[in-house]
Formats: sequence, structure tokens, C-alpha cells
Amino acid sequence: MDLQEKRQLDLARQMARVKAHARPWRSIIALVLAVIAAVTSASAGRQFSGWGEADHLAAQVVAASAAVAFCLFAAIALVTLSSKARDVLQPLTGSAHAAVVRSTIVLAGGVTALIITLALVKVPVGQLVLGGAVTTILIGIGAQQSLSNVFAGIVLLLARPFDVGDAVRFRSGGLSGQIEGTVTEIGITYVRIETSDGTVHLPNSQALSAAVGPAGQPGQAPQGPVTASPAPPPLT
Repeated sequence: MDLQEKRQLDLARQMARVKAHARPWRSIIALVLAVIAAVTSASAGRQFSGWGEADHLAAQVVAASAAVAFCLFAAIALVTLSSKARDVLQPLTGSAHAAVVRSTIVLAGGVTALIITLALVKVPVGQLVLGGAVTTILIGIGAQQSLSNVFAGIVLLLARPFDVGDAVRFRSGGLSGQIEGTVTEIGITYVRIETSDGTVHLPNSQALSAAVGPAGQPGQAPQGPVTASPAPPPLT
């Protein structure tokens, strides 16, 4: 590596460190601006009862502009905070678990920001929530298996009955016997296991409902009936 490439590598590392240190401040500043925009929009919205009133046109413009600003700043703060949470949790829980936490934060925060934005522009949130609840129920019924795998992955993240790299044995009636191998990845919907027959992708719901134990323990009891060895012939 020559001197020029070394300088470029050092500069890239310095920029990465500066970006990593600046990211929390960026999210905090965006969160503060989002709160200010929400307060401004709510204050301007109190001056009129409905959109389209000619006497309060300036207040309507301020309320709408502040609501849009709140949505923008809230999205920036949400993305940066979720990315920071992923970076903090990744060395402790692994990339898959950190991605689950980041997705959960983005989903919950995005729904909350959307509801607040609609309330600021005086959209009947109650009717939308009722319609969204019905739609959510229908989607939940259609995607029951996929959602169960996602929630099972969250439970595995919290309970941690096994970690990546553990040699384990899964035993359950739903698995038609048992699966024995080394856990190589715990994803959002599947657990990947390297077995003697190849790679097996086990759904998280099946992994959660199965009995899990260590594989290949030394000194375990032998399988099957134990027969006595024949007696030696008598000496003549």
C-alpha cells in the first residue's frame, strides 16, 4: 500500500468516526425540530375549525406547512435513532436480532408519526383507525403463519434459548423427529441450521415450540436396550 492509498484510508476512517459521532446529535436535533413543528401546527390549527375558511387562510398555510415539517423531521429522527439502536445491539445480539429491533422501532414510530400528522391537519383519525383495524385483522388472518414466525423471532431474541454457533438438537412432533446441527443464523422468520445432510431452514415458530437441547454431549446414555456380554468359557 503506497502513501496515497494510506492517506485515503485514514481519511475514510476519520469521516466514518465523525459520522458515527454526529449521528446521535442529528437525530436529537431532528426530534427537537419535529416537536417544535408539531406545537406550531397545533397552535395555528386552533385559530380555525375547518379547512377552506377564507378568514384564516394564513393560519391554515402555517398549520399545513408545520405538519409537513413535523412529518419530515420525525422521519429523519426515526431513521437515525433506529440505525443507532441497530449499531449498538449488533455486537451484543447479532445482525439478525438487531435488524428485528430496528424494523420494530421504524414500524411503531412510523405509525405514531403518521397518526400525529393526520391529527395536526384535522383528518378524522378515529375513522381511519377503525378502518385500519379492520384491514389489519384481515391481513393478520391471511398472513397468520408469517406473523407467527416474526413474533416467534422476537421471543427468541428475548429468551435466547440458543445462540449462533451452538450445536443443538430440536425435537418436536411437528418436525417429524429431530433436527441436530449447528445454528448459523437466527433471522426474522427462519433459523438456519447446518446439519450432516445440509442446510435446514427451520421456521421460528417451530423452533420456539420444539424442545431444544445440546447436541453431541459426551457421556450421554446409550440409545436402545443394553445387552449383557456373554460369559467367558470355563477354564479346562
